[in-house]
Amino acid sequence: MFSSCILLWGLLLSTAAALAAPQSPSRHPRNLQLERRQTCNTATNRACWTTSPAFNINTDYETNTPVTGVTQTYTFTLTEINSWVGGDGRTKTKAMLVNGQFPGPTINANWGDRITINVINNLQTNGTSIHYHGLRQLNSNIMDGAGGITECPIAPGKSKTYSFIANQYGTAWYHSHFSGQYGNGVLGPIVIKGPASANYDIDLGPFAISDWYLGSINQIAARVNSPLNPYIPGFPGSPPPSDNVLFNGKNINPAGAGGSYQKIVLTPGQKHLLRIINTSVQNSFTITLVGHSFQIIATDLVPITPVTVTSLYVGIGQRYDVIINANQPVANYWFNTTFSTGPCGLSNNPRPAAIFQYSGAPNANPTAPGTAPPDSRCQDVTTYAPIVTRTAPVASFTAAPGSTLNTNILIDNSIARVFWPVNNSPMKVNWNNPTLEYVKNGNVGTMPANENVISVPTANVWTFWLIQNNSSIPHPVHLHGHDVLILGASPALANPVAPGNTLRAWNQAVNGPQLKGNNPTRRDTTMLPAWGWLVLAFRTNNPGAWLFHCHIAWHVSQGLSVQFLEQLSAIPTAMDLNQLTANCNNWDAYYPANAPFPQDDSGI
Repeated sequence: MFSSCILLWGLLLSTAAALAAPQSPSRHPRNLQLERRQTCNTATNRACWTTSPAFNINTDYETNTPVTGVTQTYTFTLTEINSWVGGDGRTKTKAMLVNGQFPGPTINANWGDRITINVINNLQTNGTSIHYHGLRQLNSNIMDGAGGITECPIAPGKSKTYSFIANQYGTAWYHSHFSGQYGNGVLGPIVIKGPASANYDIDLGPFAISDWYLGSINQIAARVNSPLNPYIPGFPGSPPPSDNVLFNGKNINPAGAGGSYQKIVLTPGQKHLLRIINTSVQNSFTITLVGHSFQIIATDLVPITPVTVTSLYVGIGQRYDVIINANQPVANYWFNTTFSTGPCGLSNNPRPAAIFQYSGAPNANPTAPGTAPPDSRCQDVTTYAPIVTRTAPVASFTAAPGSTLNTNILIDNSIARVFWPVNNSPMKVNWNNPTLEYVKNGNVGTMPANENVISVPTANVWTFWLIQNNSSIPHPVHLHGHDVLILGASPALANPVAPGNTLRAWNQAVNGPQLKGNNPTRRDTTMLPAWGWLVLAFRTNNPGAWLFHCHIAWHVSQGLSVQFLEQLSAIPTAMDLNQLTANCNNWDAYYPANAPFPQDDSGI
């Protein structure tokens, strides 16, 4: 159950050169031309990728990028279908699909390949953009796919080509960044093959877990954004439970006959790599596989020292690469998802599940239900150790006066609308004039306050964030263009929605010494605890306009976002901003004069 709430965000930006960590001898990013592919990446030596030149699990992918000379090319056609029968056999009011399917096609590449995607927008009345969630986009911010920030949306009937180098490897996903549109189906997996920190025999590919709504996301968002919404009377902005949870687009109909369980086949005696992705709008999950454990080898796109667990919490937007050892009796086993106590997801399917079937097992449902895992309380584990290390100078971090941004729920009764303003301003982008167009035209100083721009001008220094959450809702926060170092977070509450909870404010004297600066957990999406604080850091080494937002679709629609304008002076030389022109001209010809619906939310 969700309640109206107040969220307090604190931001500490430290860009003084004095805070830069001591540097090793100069190491500039360099591109290395690969010779003929070596065969060292085998089932018994996954840590190796190529031998000449040498790329392996210890290679720093932020400084050394293989260049294969190979381009992986895709064409994505977005279509809009009313009364579409989905993977649980039920009819969705409106679906927006990539190449007619949900999830959309998987983007497959090798580390160092160029990926090129031609996106054709055949949606009837919606613009669109495609964001490649988790990909660093080094010096290619213009390809980040954030409508109103890095591009104008793609107008109906028009197309745009995205092209960038796969600087990282692992599991990611793509989705629309246009007003919650991905909740109607515009999303799909990304697999970039590279080395791994543990050995496996078989790559099972991506495993997307998605909440699913039978109504149109646009209509649901309008109801969630209304203080008069009918879901939970008296609690403005409360979303409905999802109608189902789908596994790679499939599940049974929990309300009756129809649909089928997703089945994944395991080979007895083999180790299997599974690429788990939470592509949801609202739901986060704790996952278990009855009778088996997960060996975690990557958090988002960051390889880690392997850790073995029996259950795993996955927030919205997060990915985990895990290895499953098929060392149990030949049979069928439930892959279960459970919901945590507190407001980080509810579904009308209380026990969503898929089936992992050993090759040779009969076609039947599993018999052992498994046991409920410990309640995650919607909080990340932050003890994972990245293989490629980073160290942030936490001793330099202090919460200086004036560094706090306040975010509150704002109800504007004159228009019956709920907002999440940051510093009294909910983000609202201008689709016709994205941030990079302001940069191109040299008039960034004229940007409206509700664009929520934070300037980070200095290159290659540590930037620290203190975020405080004065609400009962945990928030999955995602930064474009960077991994973040998770320096510390307040512990989860047993019951975030219990009466009497108040903000557990950051205390420099008490909490400062608790921060971990030496190789902390690193990823691009993490959880901001309810009624608590979170401290993050990243180095300013990627010029561009980078969005930082809550990944609950309703909250980003309501404005819960800011954007970094990083190294403004370097942006025009890092990328060709003239690439904005053709797409923006097409959009300007469509919107608003020829668009039937005006922008009624943040736009992202």
